[in-house]
Amino acid sequence: MAALIQLVLPMALILGLMYVMLILPQKKKEKKTQQMLNSLQVGWGVTTIGGIAGKIINIKDDEIYIESGVDKNKILVKRWAIKDVVKPVEG
Repeated sequence: MAALIQLVLPMALILGLMYVMLILPQKKKEKKTQQMLNSLQVGWGVTTIGGIAGKIINIKDDEIYIESGVDKNKILVKRWAIKDVVKPVEG
């Protein structure tokens, strides 16, 4: 019985430590990203996962239209493709 406890207890501690060190931070990051994507608004600057930077001009469900470049090209991207958001300074 003691040998079984000596075998199982370290494994349980390792698995618990892995959960705390790996899975919890990933879940926290995913939750923060989802909140960021749900709070997008017209006029905010965004960068896509492909590196395209622009300003949001329209939001329709899961599709976001951004305006990019000097010629103000309009680009359609999916909401999940937004990597970074720059909120305009109010004041």
